[in-house]
Amino acid sequence: MNKKITTPYFFLAPALITLLFFFFLPVAASFLMSFTDFDIYSIGNLSRSRFVFFQNYQHLLNDPLFWKSLLNTGYFVLVGGPLTIFIALFFAIVLNSKTVRFKGFFRLAFFMPVVTNIVAIAVVWRYLYHPRFGAINYFLSFLGVKPIDWLGNPHWAMPALIILATWKNFGYYMMIYLAGLQAVPVYMYEAAKLDGANWWQQQKHITLPQLAPTTFFVTIITVVGYFQFFEEPYVMTQGGPLDSTLSIVLYLYQQGFRWWKMGYASSIAFVLFFIVF
Repeated sequence: MNKKITTPYFFLAPALITLLFFFFLPVAASFLMSFTDFDIYSIGNLSRSRFVFFQNYQHLLNDPLFWKSLLNTGYFVLVGGPLTIFIALFFAIVLNSKTVRFKGFFRLAFFMPVVTNIVAIAVVWRYLYHPRFGAINYFLSFLGVKPIDWLGNPHWAMPALIILATWKNFGYYMMIYLAGLQAVPVYMYEAAKLDGANWWQQQKHITLPQLAPTTFFVTIITVVGYFQFFEEPYVMTQGGPLDSTLSIVLYLYQQGFRWWKMGYASSIAFVLFFIVF
C-alpha cells in the first residue's frame, strides 16, 4: 500500500525539485529583496545591502515614472487585448469556413509571426513605420493623409506598438479558437439553416455561445501576457518618445539591469504580480 502511495511522488520529484530551485526559491528571494536596497555594490558583498522594509513600496507611490508606465501598460492591455482577440476570432471563423481554400497555407502564414524573432520583426516594422520611406505612410498618402512619425510622435507610438503586437500575437490565439470551432457540432449549423438562420445569426446564436469557454481562456492568457508587455517597446522605442511607450516591465528592467536597483525592481515586480493575480 505504501509503495502505491509513494510511487507517484517518486516520479514527480524531479519536476518538483526543479520548480523549487528555479521558480519558488528565486521568487522568494526576489520578495525578500524587495524589502532591501540591494544594488550593484551588494552583488560582491551582501553586507552592503540593508533592509529598508516598505521604503521601496513607498517610493513607488511617489514615482511618476512608475505611474506613467502603469498607465501605458493599462492602455496597451485595454486596447490591444480586445483588438487581438477580435482579430483572432474573426480569422478563425473565416478559416473554419468550408468555402475557404488553402487553409493550411493561411494557418502557417498567420502563425509565423508568433514564432519569428522579435528583432527580425523590428527591422521590418521599423521600415514600415519610417516617416519618409515607410510603406504605411506611402499607402496613406493616396488617401490624402500627411506622413506620420509613428515611432517619434508620443501620440502615435503606442498605437503603432499595439498594431505590431496584434499582428505578432493574433495567430496564436487564432489557433486556439480554431480548435474550439472544430469541437462545435456540425448538426447545430445544419439545424439552424433548416430554420432559416443566416450566417450572422448562426455565429451569434451558435458559434459565440459555444466558444464562451475558449474566449474566457483566451482572454485570461491575453491579459496576463499583455501585462508583461516588454519586447515591442524594448526593441522599437526603448520606452520613448517622452516615456509614451514605457511599460511597467520595461521600467522594471531599466531599474534592475540599467541602474542596478535590484531591490526597487523587485518591488515593482511584486506590485505587477498582485495587479495581475
